[in-house]
Amino acid sequence: MPSINPRKTRLSLSGQSRYWSASRRRFLQLSTAALSGTLLANCARNITDSGASPEASPAAATGSPTGDNTLHVYSWSSYIDDALLKDFESKTGITVVADIYDSNETMLAKMQAGGGSAYSIIYPSDYMVEQMIELDLLTELDKSRLPSTDTLIEQWQSPPYDPENRFSYPFAWGTTGLVYNSEVLDPAPEDWEYLWEEQEQLSRKMTMLNDVREVFGAVLKSLGYSNSTTDEAEIQEAYERLAELKPAINAFTTDAWRDQLVVGDLVMAHAYSVDAIDAMSANDKLRYVVPASGATVWGDTVVIPKSAPNVDAAYEWMNYILSPENSTQVVERLKFATPNKQTFDALPSALKEDPSLFPPDATLAKCEPLSNVGDSIELYDRLWTQLTSA
Repeated sequence: MPSINPRKTRLSLSGQSRYWSASRRRFLQLSTAALSGTLLANCARNITDSGASPEASPAAATGSPTGDNTLHVYSWSSYIDDALLKDFESKTGITVVADIYDSNETMLAKMQAGGGSAYSIIYPSDYMVEQMIELDLLTELDKSRLPSTDTLIEQWQSPPYDPENRFSYPFAWGTTGLVYNSEVLDPAPEDWEYLWEEQEQLSRKMTMLNDVREVFGAVLKSLGYSNSTTDEAEIQEAYERLAELKPAINAFTTDAWRDQLVVGDLVMAHAYSVDAIDAMSANDKLRYVVPASGATVWGDTVVIPKSAPNVDAAYEWMNYILSPENSTQVVERLKFATPNKQTFDALPSALKEDPSLFPPDATLAKCEPLSNVGDSIELYDRLWTQLTSA
């Protein structure tokens, strides 16, 4: 197992039906059973709406259990499929309503606007956990109700963003790089600099993530800086570099690139490793590379917000998805990297030896996680708005 340091499909609504659209992971179709009863009664909202908040009950305000057999989950699409929902419900009697977000910032904005009071489980990334702790949005976990963290790979047992995992439980990790059509791009990209060197060939045929930190992080790494710098001059330099590239970018999207790349309308996408692996399974000409100058290595966690309306169901969910038996099956189906030693050991050799899923130490040594940048996020956000609205 390499030394590691620790992402998305949007759930949409059309009338009274619910479906998964193409996005960060895969095409998924929820079964009729998963849409029945309480779920349908509770899903009459589109998560792409801005944060109008549902009316919270007194239980939601205090985070106390409601006794309701419905669990509302707010997640990246990477971690939920129809088989998971059906098996969890059959074993616990709890129906899951799963809403999907495409960036940590989208999730946080909804939580801060009050729209997160329905959710008892959320999957924030590493740096976002730290930010949510500072904002007093998370419940301190009752370790007596969860599996021991002793089964986690060492660096996940007390990560810097949440020492001793007081508020979060590590669930998945991966990298952010470039997925490309090897039949079209020759020579193949090896580093971020390729985007500028081959800008004419890539023009309007590549996308970048709709994520301020990931996009700026990629350019900062290409310039030899930390992806989480708070140096104003370095952030400004990255913006100017991005402005040079902007005319060649087809779109900033976390989701829509997959279909277009698989069928050949695009030749490259800035993507999370889990999405790249999924796209490669649909088109054998696609390849994934972690740029040589380094990239983001990310970790996603499971947390219980302070506003959770069904804490008991949240612990049921965490115990289910974190058990080695269940998590091994989910990892095999959805193909994301696990920080759990027992789960990793139980995986087929083909997965454990896949460098796109579990990169070698030499690759990971050049990567770094996104970190909380404090007040500097205001500069990142301002420049991002200028870039994407121009």
